[in-house]
Amino acid sequence: MGHGFDGRAGKNRFCCKQITQEAVLLKKLLMLTLAMIAGALPGMAQRKPVLPQIELPHPYYYREMYLPQLTSGPSSAAWAPDSEEVVYSMGGSLWRQRLDSREAKQITGGAGYDYQPDWSPDGKSIVYVSYQKNAMELWLLDVATGRTSQLTNAGAVNVEARWSPEGKRIVFVSTTYNKRFHIYVGDVRAGRLENIARLTGETKSSLPRYYYSAFDTEISPVWSRDGKDIVFISNRGHIHGSGGFWRMPARPGAAAREIHYEETNWKARPDFSPDGSKLVYSSYLGRNWHQLWVMPANGGDLLPISYGEWDETSVRWSPDGRKLVFISNRNGETELWLQDYPGGGQTRLEARERHYLQAMGKLRIHLQDAAAKLFPARISVTDQAGRFYAPQHAWIHGDDGFDSAKTPFEAHYFHTGGEEVLDVPPGEINVEILHGFESLLEQHTVHVNQGATARLGRTLDRGVWESQGDERWVSADLHVHMNYGGTYRNVPARLAEQAKAENLNIVNDLVVNKEQRFPDIAYAGKELDPAATGEALVMHGQEFHTSYWGHRGILGIKGHILLPGYAGYPNTAAASLHPMNADVYDMAHAQGALVGAVHPFDDLPNPFANPAEKITDELPVDVALGKLDYMEIVGFSDPRVTATVWYKLLNLGFRIPAGAGTDAMMNYASLRGPVGMNRVYVRVPVGPINMDAFFSAIKNGRTFATNGPLLDFSVGGQPIGAELKMERAESVPFTAKMRSIVPLDHLEVLCNGKVLETISMNNTRDEADVSGTLALKESGWCVLRASSDAAEYPVLDNYVYATTSPVYVTVGGKAAHASEDAKYFAAWIGRMIEVTSHYPDWNSAAEKEAVLKRLAEGKAVFEKLQ
Repeated sequence: MGHGFDGRAGKNRFCCKQITQEAVLLKKLLMLTLAMIAGALPGMAQRKPVLPQIELPHPYYYREMYLPQLTSGPSSAAWAPDSEEVVYSMGGSLWRQRLDSREAKQITGGAGYDYQPDWSPDGKSIVYVSYQKNAMELWLLDVATGRTSQLTNAGAVNVEARWSPEGKRIVFVSTTYNKRFHIYVGDVRAGRLENIARLTGETKSSLPRYYYSAFDTEISPVWSRDGKDIVFISNRGHIHGSGGFWRMPARPGAAAREIHYEETNWKARPDFSPDGSKLVYSSYLGRNWHQLWVMPANGGDLLPISYGEWDETSVRWSPDGRKLVFISNRNGETELWLQDYPGGGQTRLEARERHYLQAMGKLRIHLQDAAAKLFPARISVTDQAGRFYAPQHAWIHGDDGFDSAKTPFEAHYFHTGGEEVLDVPPGEINVEILHGFESLLEQHTVHVNQGATARLGRTLDRGVWESQGDERWVSADLHVHMNYGGTYRNVPARLAEQAKAENLNIVNDLVVNKEQRFPDIAYAGKELDPAATGEALVMHGQEFHTSYWGHRGILGIKGHILLPGYAGYPNTAAASLHPMNADVYDMAHAQGALVGAVHPFDDLPNPFANPAEKITDELPVDVALGKLDYMEIVGFSDPRVTATVWYKLLNLGFRIPAGAGTDAMMNYASLRGPVGMNRVYVRVPVGPINMDAFFSAIKNGRTFATNGPLLDFSVGGQPIGAELKMERAESVPFTAKMRSIVPLDHLEVLCNGKVLETISMNNTRDEADVSGTLALKESGWCVLRASSDAAEYPVLDNYVYATTSPVYVTVGGKAAHASEDAKYFAAWIGRMIEVTSHYPDWNSAAEKEAVLKRLAEGKAVFEKLQ
């Protein structure tokens, strides 16, 4: 993923030399291009990020790894004062359960989703977080009466509330101040939160942080057992991770001291032992998964107390000091587990019976195909208030954006193999069923009676995009991470099931680091996974994570992945910018892999800006040196902006296939879309999928990239990826075909970056099948492009977009030529050379010289094309 301190066109700037008159003219040309893009950009105001009141970069990180998530299983727990009972969040409500029982009793059931309970020392109250109205506020539950009252109401994100030992104060984290995570304290009196004060200050760091804000964050506070101090997690003075352990007196402005540092990642959440001598917390130190560790209360040497190859998080020490309760994903979903201390014995606290606050009904869903075989799909189930429900063992996934004017919450969904039973409230229940891009969304309303079971049975069509002769289209997501530090624990078999539900043929799982760890390192170099079936194949590759040069996807790598897996990480042994991406391509190609540029651009790089932009993305160098095999045109970036750069490269005669990848973290509970949301269709021979033929077809550009519409296209009888050779300029026939699960606003044929044909669609704007002629005057390329001006549910993206790879055109044997585009890329690389020449952390002068030489070689290619 290209986040944080990276090589995209960013907002960091440096002083530059006087711009020449020619550059001024080129700058005007670029500004015109930018204006054209801005005019074409969709009106996306209706779709906004979930919880936009947090002003930190990269919600893909803090939202999943720090904020509470909607899960079918438990997500956080706290002890009752007698150590015989726990309260926990499950399915968006709070539940209580005794350790000697397998019965769970629901204790909240409001309009929102309730999380992170903490039981007061006197046992009378529970403070918790409720997510509703696009905010997370603190609420108070009276245990005896069940009455609830709201404690905070500023519309911010307030989380991790903890009672003080005397039971009169709570400490919590809030974004009330400047939309950043800070620690607050307040007095609880008569059901109200009073005298709220911010304990921590705000400091902007000059450190070159990866994935984290320049502003220091403070999270996960916990009281010392005497109620005088708090311990919390902060990245003060550190580049990587969410920070170390700090201790300070519990009063505003008090000095804090760091008692331990390691690269924590949002989930440490320390808790004191009852005697105050130790802290227990979650850590991935030297591992790929979070396990339980203890250390002295004032810092010291560490001691692991669990050793599993899964996550154990949100740990809390029982008041009697004899047990720990925590959340585990050892079996994939979230579960509540107990561990003896000392002793180490672990047992699962399972809720086999659930007693709801109101009488419920059941909904049975059965999906099948025409042969009566169970039919996998994506399903969403909501009541009339928009609250979501799922089976008890389903993985719930939530969208990362929504239109609050249309729905109170972001879309949630789960994947099914075809048969499900779930508890729902009586009344009208809405069910949505989707199976990829080949079939329309089905919407049903089912009436459920109290204490009864309602049934929804559907026979569905599996759907394929048309075969042609001895070839067919297969779909693939080129950029997926099976595990990436998320809530669940994924495995290839489950990933394949997720793909089947989305009607996706191939998943390219890219093994990648998450800070210091590689969660899926066990699958490195394994290529086609044994869990693969004829319906959904899982292929293991790699994402090379150098944010300075831009991230690169490596498909089909044989033997082993490339380690350390990144370069340019400040303050580490990999701080140098060597190997650069050009070297990575060489190493990957030597192992039989394809390499592509992933999630390229959200902003158009402007090498003529004054003051100058910091441009470090190596893409034009990779292209000039003949390294690039494909480019994610549709992915975790802006496809219109990305396509603008792509068009400029195509104008210069470079042949770059269109790829697509969601960058989906498939063990996340909240993510920007399911596997296959951004996918590429590849034309391959009819029959079982051969991966060598598949990768060859990608490299030859027999593809289209999409987040919804299905396309086909030909020019002069030549299909996508082929070349049309013409002796002279003339009009040639074209064909264009489109089908879409949502209405579109534009369907266009572009040649050499210009719209030559605007194609009419049917009345519902979801279908077209046309032919015509194109007046082709010069060598270059043509593509078919489809798009919308706004988000269109159920496409869970900011707008709908699809494009074919080019049909290449050669007129009179002449090469494509675009002088202004060549000047643009030469200037781009010139900025890279200037920035890189000032980079401080090289291993040797020879290494720096080699990198600058490669950059100069790329620049020379574009200079010759001017």
